[in-house]
Amino acid sequence: MGTKGVQRLIQHFELDEAGDWVASLVCGHGQHARHTPPFVEREWVLTEAGRAERIGTALDCLRCDRRELPDGFAPYRNTPEFDEGSVPKALLRSHDTKRGIWAQIHVQRGKLEYTMHWPDESNAGSTTEIVRPGAPGIIVAEVPHQVRPLGEVSFHVEFWRASKPEAPTKEQNGG
Repeated sequence: MGTKGVQRLIQHFELDEAGDWVASLVCGHGQHARHTPPFVEREWVLTEAGRAERIGTALDCLRCDRRELPDGFAPYRNTPEFDEGSVPKALLRSHDTKRGIWAQIHVQRGKLEYTMHWPDESNAGSTTEIVRPGAPGIIVAEVPHQVRPLGEVSFHVEFWRASKPEAPTKEQNGG
């Protein structure tokens, strides 16, 4: 069967331009929820009551797995620049961001080891990458992670969130 993706809770549903239902997930991504038998059995998406029952349940989020920043997100805050001697101890230990908050690690000089500890349900374990100047590391909302300087380094973290948070309308939820 393959590994299961990061599970994200459904907040509400919206219709796309083609008239298909898209689940709005807490991470900021949207995921189509289609009933296309025999390949995908999601009869519940066809009714308002069925969709309403799914609010708060989880779907695999492939875009979180791929570490893609959600559409409509924008930077709103930067940390100060840190170096190998000034990195806060909290960044060296496993920690995470709040719901709906993504980030980018920007290395100006040197290299930084960045490890993500994926949730157990994703079956991905931990993954480590080396972040260098010109290629930011993507911090996925709510996924525990930590960094480790590899020699001399300077970097900062840029936090991202939805640029215009909106409450779902009755039409978005199918009513």
